[in-house]
Amino acid sequence: MPKLVSVLLSCSFLLAASPAPAATIEVRVSNVAGGKGKVNVAVCDRERFLKQCAYSASVPARAGETVVSLKDIPAGTWAVLAYQDENENSELDRNFIGIPKENYGFSRDAAGRFGPPGFDDAAIEVREGTTLAPIRLH
Repeated sequence: MPKLVSVLLSCSFLLAASPAPAATIEVRVSNVAGGKGKVNVAVCDRERFLKQCAYSASVPARAGETVVSLKDIPAGTWAVLAYQDENENSELDRNFIGIPKENYGFSRDAAGRFGPPGFDDAAIEVREGTTLAPIRLH
């Protein structure tokens, strides 16, 4: 009997140590201009929002709508941002006062008044399986 208890405890520790279920976020980026450059997407947690996001992907821009899928995202609360990198320099180009010159958008169509939106405005709940995140570029 003690051996069975030991085996059951070992199994329960293995289950407790297994990683959280991974998900896929399918980002449907609309209002993409004329197939120029790439569409870059980033998935951020609250701590890294608008900084160095934990997950990112890039695909060639397709006029109208471009779909970007990010796999193996842990379930939880995330914000998604996208921009069309027309000159493919891997940066959101800005003018001399910091206003973006390339089209960009956030999940939940979040927008800020005098700057970018806050994390809570763009936050979506990601669960196991596939979560759709539509983003309209502005």
